[in-house]
Amino acid sequence: MMRRVLGVWMVMLSAVCAGAQTGAGPDPIVFVHGNGDDSAKWIGMIGLFESNGYPPDRLYAVRFTNPMARTADHVPEAGRSSTIDQVSELSAAVARALLETHAHKVVLVGSSRGGMTIRNYLRNGGGSAVVSAAILCGTPNHGVYAVAAGLDGEFNGSGTFLRELNEGSEVVDGVRMMTLRSDKLDKYAQPDGRPSGLLEHTGVTYEGPALKGAENVVIAGADHRELAFTPQAFRLMYRYITSKEPMRDMVVAEARPVVSGLVTGFEGKSPTNLGVAGVRLSVYALGEGSARRAGAAVYETTTDASGAWGPVTLDPAVEYEFELASKGRTISYFKAPIPRSTRLLNLRLVPEAADPAKGTAHLLISRPEGYFSAERDAVLIDGAQSKDEPGGLPVKDNFVATVPRAKGGVKVQLRGETIWARPSEDFGTRLAVVDLLW
Repeated sequence: MMRRVLGVWMVMLSAVCAGAQTGAGPDPIVFVHGNGDDSAKWIGMIGLFESNGYPPDRLYAVRFTNPMARTADHVPEAGRSSTIDQVSELSAAVARALLETHAHKVVLVGSSRGGMTIRNYLRNGGGSAVVSAAILCGTPNHGVYAVAAGLDGEFNGSGTFLRELNEGSEVVDGVRMMTLRSDKLDKYAQPDGRPSGLLEHTGVTYEGPALKGAENVVIAGADHRELAFTPQAFRLMYRYITSKEPMRDMVVAEARPVVSGLVTGFEGKSPTNLGVAGVRLSVYALGEGSARRAGAAVYETTTDASGAWGPVTLDPAVEYEFELASKGRTISYFKAPIPRSTRLLNLRLVPEAADPAKGTAHLLISRPEGYFSAERDAVLIDGAQSKDEPGGLPVKDNFVATVPRAKGGVKVQLRGETIWARPSEDFGTRLAVVDLLW
C-alpha cells in the first residue's frame, strides 16, 4: 500500500515539476525582425495572434540594437551589427521569454535577415535545445546574390556565413521548420537584381528562400515584407504553430488600448534602435473625417536618454498624430486608429534630407510592412489613384506624393486602411508621414 501511495505521489510531483518547467499555455513566440527594421513591424501580427486567443504574455518581439548588417561581417562598422551580435541579442531575448513564462521551449518567427539569425542561433548558438519550431519569412537562405567577391558579406550565398549554414542538412534536427516565400515578387530572391539596385545576374533564384527538409510554402503575389506581415502570412503561421485554423483574420479592438514605445534615430546613414534624448513628443487626436487636431495634446513628454515614451491610453476608433519636435524641426506621423495595446511603437527621428517636392503640398507615404506597386495595389488620395506611386517589381516602402492643398488635410487609402493627414510644403522644417500598417 505504501509503495502504491508513494508511486502516486511521485507521479503527482512529476506533473507539478513539469508544469513549473513548461508553464501553463502554448510555447511563447519570439518574433525576429529583419535588416534595418525594428520590433514595431510585428504590432499587426501580434494583434492577430491575440485576437485569436494566443496569450498576450507569451508574445515577444526582439528589438536589435543595431539592425543593419555590416558590409563585411568581421569588420566593425559604426551603427551596424555582425551575425554574432544578432545571435547574442536573440539568445538573450529567448532566455528572457523562457524565464518569464517558465516555458521549456519557444517558437521563433523571423522576417528576412531575422530568419538568418534564427538559423545561426539554432545551429551555432545552442538554440536547437530550446526551440520547438521556426518560421522563416522571405529569408534569403541562399543569398541575395551568390558571387565570388565579398565573401565576408552576410547576404552572399557564396560567402562564408551562408555556405556554413547550408552545409550538410539545411534544417536542424528536433526543430520543425517552415519557410514562406513569394513566387516572383520578393525583391531579394531575383535572378535579375537590377530593379532592386543589385547585380544583373545575382546567381540566385526565386526559390532561394526555400530550405531542403523544411515545409516550404509559396504565397503567390506577395512581396518581400508581406511574407511576414500580412493576414495571409498570419494564417499560415497560426496553423503551423497551433495545428488549428484561426477564428479571424482581423484585429479585435480593445476598449482602451494603452500604447508606449521609443523614439529612435540614426547613426550616420544606418537606422538604430537606440533611444534619442531631448525629443518633444506630442500626441493629438484628429477629428472624424479630417486631419485637423481635435484639441490639445492628449499626451506630451520630452524623452530622456532611453528614448522611452508613454504609456498613453487611446481611443481605438480615433486617428492620432504623433509629432516629434527636435532642433527646430518636426516630424508628424499620421496613423490609423490603433486597436490594441502595445509597447512596441517606434517613432524614428528621420534625418533631414533634400526635399524633392519643396513648394508643393506633399506627403511621405510609408508602408513599413510591405512595398508599393501601382499595378498591384493602388494608393488612393482623396479617392483618386496617386500618380507618384512607384510601379513594377515591389522594391520601395515609401514615396513622396504631391497632394491637394486642403484645410482639412487629405485622405490616403490602401487595402482598406484609411489615414487622414495634413501635408507639408517643406520637409526640411516639417516632415509629414502617412504611416500605413497593412
